[in-house]
Amino acid sequence: MTAMMGAELLLRCLAQEDIHAVFGIPGDQLNPFTDAIARLGPELGVHFYMTRHEQAAAHMADAYARVSGKPAVCVGTVGPGAVDLVPGVYPAWADSIPMVVIAAQNQTWRSYPDHGSSQGLEQIPLFTPITKWRALVNSRSRIPELVHAAFRAALSGKPGPVYLEVPSDVMVATAEEDAPPDAPERYRALTPPAADACLVEAAARLLVAAERPLLHAGGGVLRSGAWAELLALAEYLQAPCTTSIAGRSVIPEDHPLCLIPSGYGALGAQAVADTVLLVGGRLGDLDFWGRPPAWGEPGAQKWIQVDVCPESIGLNHPVDLALVGDARQVLKQLLEAVRQLTEQRKGPPPYFQEALAAQETWLAGFQEGACSDAVPIHPLRLMREVRSFFPREAICAVDGGNTVVWAHYQNRVYSPRSYLQAADSGHLGVGLPYAIGAQIAAPDRLVYLITGDGSFMFNVQELESAVRLGTPVIVVIANDTQWGMIKGGQKLVYDQRYIGVDFNDVRFDHVAQAMGCYAERVTRPAEIRPALERAVAVRRPAVLDVMVDREANLEPPDLCILDGLWMEGCEVG
Repeated sequence: MTAMMGAELLLRCLAQEDIHAVFGIPGDQLNPFTDAIARLGPELGVHFYMTRHEQAAAHMADAYARVSGKPAVCVGTVGPGAVDLVPGVYPAWADSIPMVVIAAQNQTWRSYPDHGSSQGLEQIPLFTPITKWRALVNSRSRIPELVHAAFRAALSGKPGPVYLEVPSDVMVATAEEDAPPDAPERYRALTPPAADACLVEAAARLLVAAERPLLHAGGGVLRSGAWAELLALAEYLQAPCTTSIAGRSVIPEDHPLCLIPSGYGALGAQAVADTVLLVGGRLGDLDFWGRPPAWGEPGAQKWIQVDVCPESIGLNHPVDLALVGDARQVLKQLLEAVRQLTEQRKGPPPYFQEALAAQETWLAGFQEGACSDAVPIHPLRLMREVRSFFPREAICAVDGGNTVVWAHYQNRVYSPRSYLQAADSGHLGVGLPYAIGAQIAAPDRLVYLITGDGSFMFNVQELESAVRLGTPVIVVIANDTQWGMIKGGQKLVYDQRYIGVDFNDVRFDHVAQAMGCYAERVTRPAEIRPALERAVAVRRPAVLDVMVDREANLEPPDLCILDGLWMEGCEVG
């Protein structure tokens, strides 16, 4: 037997959970842990990815989990390091992404309460609103126990971030170790829960009896890996399928039964469906809370909800039947029950053709801008050129305000876990670290980012990280030198009283080149595709600084709807 420090024991516990990626910035109190990775990481298959800001470390861990389907770890040192993790943890919390957040703490004898230590801070309250579970590791002997509890919480029920705080004296405490940490199957359930069989049978009968069934998928379908089961059920019933923004990529957006989220076709189908199967979603504001006119009248439209979290059932819309269980397991059960009750349907219900026609009319309204040769470049032309360039299986991250709205109209998504957006939080600055984290999780796939110039500047420093880490992400900046969405709202609602919304023109191509990236500024539509070709060919991080029309960018067609959602119940005088 040999003496083992707490930091090494912590690392071995993480490796036992198949953790391969740790993102963060070292610091004095955290150094025992990062040194353990330096010594033992190659043996254990654990890699440390240093970022330029802890916020970006959390975003990268978030994206790694979204793409790989496995949790990742982000770390920060005591005080400022922990505080800087917070804005990166929040989007993961909002979208139910499992990850383990670890921060160092001063010695146990001078913490809780702190009494004037340099960088001292009671960090647990800081993470309380944005984590599922949190604990102070106040003894080396408790490291395995609390790591096990952290992963149980992160991965069971509705997943989410968890937080562990490790004082520096616990990091360096030693003891004789004679057994490896327990394997996951010894301390947590690995088989996801299924729903009650009688309720599944009742739900299947409702779906089979429906004349206008509709399936609506949220991010829980992605978390559970249930896209194949969802598609199989939709095809068997020939039922239209819509998704939340967080659920995008569960079904190819050119599939014959897919209606693009929040488009006119999806809204029309949702409003007239007689039975809705909601799987792994909460019906937030971008789902119009499940209310008319975007959905049917309560009582007339039947609702079946599938969710692994009992607290999510009926959260924003009453249900006729609740199936509590893992999305993949329950969809398997439902598909089998439906097959026992009926033959596979031959074609979608007649109302689907009306919804499809409405969708085509909606999309046709964007074609003029998408085909425009105007200079400055219309945002829709940029989105069309970018999406048509990259292969179907490419991973896309989006970031910003109006830039994300414009991308929604043209940037179709085709492969599961290939779309990254801070859907429920709307958090700016996620794009570049999301792209880097995604590239680390999927090194053999092309990764591109569409971002606004304002959001890009939140984490522009991570271009250096992209170069150093060897992640050849392609960054496309829709540069309008303004906070486009905010300025558009001020134009729409506040009589063009513009305040705090205009930037100087930053040469992002020069900034990117200074950090070691390939970069170009693009000013004409015909230049976009050749620039993309050059960017991919160099096989290193690349930035295209694309100048888009400032005026056109102010008013995407649905900005007034978004503004109404966010300001609902507020009267602006």
